[in-house]
Amino acid sequence: MRRIVILLMGWVLSSCTLALGTPTPLPTPDAPVIEFQTPANNARVIEGTDLTIDLVANDSGAGVARVTLDIDGAPHQQSTPEVSPEVPVFTVRMNWVAAGVGLHSLTATAYRTDGRSSSPTTIVVEVVPRP
Repeated sequence: MRRIVILLMGWVLSSCTLALGTPTPLPTPDAPVIEFQTPANNARVIEGTDLTIDLVANDSGAGVARVTLDIDGAPHQQSTPEVSPEVPVFTVRMNWVAAGVGLHSLTATAYRTDGRSSSPTTIVVEVVPRP
C-alpha cells in the first residue's frame, strides 16, 4: 500500500506543469507627465508683471483630472478639465503676478482621478526690479 501511495505521489508531481519562479508583473499605466510650455526655465520677469504660465499634462491611462501649481513650495493654483472629469491631454493656462525680486521656483504636478501623480516639474524664474 505504501508503495502505491509513493508511486501515485510521484505520478502526480511529475505531471504537474506549474512553473515556479518570479511571476510576470501585470503592466501598470504610466504616471501622468506634465511640462511647462511658457515661461522658459531661467526666464527673467519684471516685478509686478502678470506672468502667464502654460502647462500641458498627458496621461495615457485614466486621463488627467487636475493640475496644481506651487510657487516657492506653497500652493498657488489648481485647475481641472471643464469638458469631463479627466482628459488624456490637458492644456491649462495659469497666472502669477511676479512678486519679490530674486529667483522663484514654479512647480507643476498632474493628477489622475485615482490619485496617481506625475513627478513634479520645476522651473526657475528670476524676478527683476522695474527699470
